[in-house]
Amino acid sequence: MTWNPFYVGDGTPKDVDLGEPPPWRAFPRHSPHELFRPPPGLVEAVNAALVLRRPLLLTGAPGSGKSSVIGQVAAELKLGEPLRWHITSRSTLVDALYRYDALGRIHAHRMGATGDDIAPFLRLGPLGTALLPAKHPRALLIDEIDKSDFDLPSDLLDVLERGEFEIPELARHHADDVGIREWGGDGLHTIVKGRIRCETFPFIVLTSNGERDFPAAFLRRCVRFTMPAPTTASLRGIVAAHLEITQEHSASVDALVAGFVERLAAGESLAVDQLLNAVHVLTGAQAPAPESVQEVLDLVLRELSRV
Repeated sequence: MTWNPFYVGDGTPKDVDLGEPPPWRAFPRHSPHELFRPPPGLVEAVNAALVLRRPLLLTGAPGSGKSSVIGQVAAELKLGEPLRWHITSRSTLVDALYRYDALGRIHAHRMGATGDDIAPFLRLGPLGTALLPAKHPRALLIDEIDKSDFDLPSDLLDVLERGEFEIPELARHHADDVGIREWGGDGLHTIVKGRIRCETFPFIVLTSNGERDFPAAFLRRCVRFTMPAPTTASLRGIVAAHLEITQEHSASVDALVAGFVERLAAGESLAVDQLLNAVHVLTGAQAPAPESVQEVLDLVLRELSRV
């Protein structure tokens, strides 16, 4: 089957079978941590961060596997499902610690739906949940920290150093003990006098695409590791881990990998998942017709810095 039976542009309704998606685009999403192969030096960096109770700052190109590290470590060390904080330019430290729906509380109070109960309007954020007292550390991914506002890395310093923070709304509340929900779940945790203090520092992985520099004070509080540039051998291993390549397609996939490495060496901006997309298109049951292959590969392997 090719994708000729799919969209043809004639406006005629038809039933189509799109086949199976790539493994990394199957929903609900599952962390492919068992497929991740750590490059040389990464295991030592992870263990140093674990022993020192310091965040691990991973820098590397998009698609180099940085965000896969947290899933593999959490699974191997039985740390539970990792918490995730995806950074944008609008992300703030307070959002990561807790969320307070002040307007919702005011509205509910006016409607007579609640008394002075503040708990339904509070929820811990991903970092706040990771800092809850626990016997075993929680795993937390702070993804693409270099996308943040300029001040956020500095704002994180005190919390990461002290492992505690205060929720002002609870510190002022008349009740000493208030149960609030954690991030990503409905479990209630009792917060005493508005302060959360961790007992075991969480395993925190911060990722960066290397698009900005960070303050020295922030860097010295992290164990840092730079993901190495992909090689032909490492990319072949990644492709083999995600996709089953038949003998029929072996030579064409090798050529695709070699060309990908050459483009990276020439300074082009490409991500490893683009290569996986290209291999899936080239070798899948719904591959395009031979005369269309190059045009499709040019689409999925388009340089990231190009509009």
